[in-house]
Amino acid sequence: MYAKLDEAPRSFTRVFSPQRLTIGLLTPLEAYPDSPFPTLVEHQRLAQLAEEAGIASIWLRDVPFYDPNFGDAAQMLDPMVYAGFLAAVTKEITLGTAGIVLPLREPIAVAKQAASLDLLSHQRFVLGLSTGDRPVEYPAFGVDYDARGELYREAVEYIRYLQQQSFPRVQTTHYGQLSGKLDLYPKMTQRLPMMAVGRSRQPIEWLAKNVDAWLWSVDDDNAITDIIASLQQAAGELPAPAYGYSTFFDLDKNPNAPYQRFYNVVSIGRNALIERLRRHQALGVQHVALNLKPSSRPATEVIDELGSYVIPALETR
Repeated sequence: MYAKLDEAPRSFTRVFSPQRLTIGLLTPLEAYPDSPFPTLVEHQRLAQLAEEAGIASIWLRDVPFYDPNFGDAAQMLDPMVYAGFLAAVTKEITLGTAGIVLPLREPIAVAKQAASLDLLSHQRFVLGLSTGDRPVEYPAFGVDYDARGELYREAVEYIRYLQQQSFPRVQTTHYGQLSGKLDLYPKMTQRLPMMAVGRSRQPIEWLAKNVDAWLWSVDDDNAITDIIASLQQAAGELPAPAYGYSTFFDLDKNPNAPYQRFYNVVSIGRNALIERLRRHQALGVQHVALNLKPSSRPATEVIDELGSYVIPALETR
């Protein structure tokens, strides 16, 4: 069972709080609807604009390879390296991964990278972990795709030992072993929050007791109600993980445009968006991460409108 956060760091509460719903952005921070590749021309400026607008978080995706059948190369940059860069050009915004494809990564390296990022960003990092959504990548790493759920659970536990114990003793099935003679540095002043991204091949019962937050793609009202109730029931006396969702997003120029969904893309005007987010907040959603890839408008316009109208409306609710 996961040692739940006793006093959550600011990196976590800035994004996940029962008192409000916050908005984050998924990288790359730009609109590129007609290409699988972003330009990354203004990514530093866009990160700073997002911070100034009151965006709560920037989430970095982990896509090791470009798969033409998938049609999106994401931000192309390694998420851990990119997070270090963004930490240097921003001041307050929470930075996180959404999420590191954990079965394809070595857990000791992930634990050390995450601790380093948290230190360099002044405790602004949230470690989001997934099993990925591209099966074609698994053979390239020599990893059994069918074992990804088991690999994920064991790697999460290994990272936990490395970050929370001094000179840990750990015996794993799929990774290595520690006999109490080695310790991992840097040490953190607070425990690093962990977030599951996607279902991660885990049952609700495991998620409820082993992570601090869960970011999925499910945004239907009835499903949200069921998910949050199930998490609370499964958590028992422990605090249930915070729930948020991510979506591909196109903010309509017309502020009165209604909600529409085209496959996995939400198209909506700001007034309907405010109403929708307020309703989801009342249901218990704490965070929404927006992916601007399909946006018909430049990211600068969308970020400005979110900061000028949507975020203030949520804060004054």
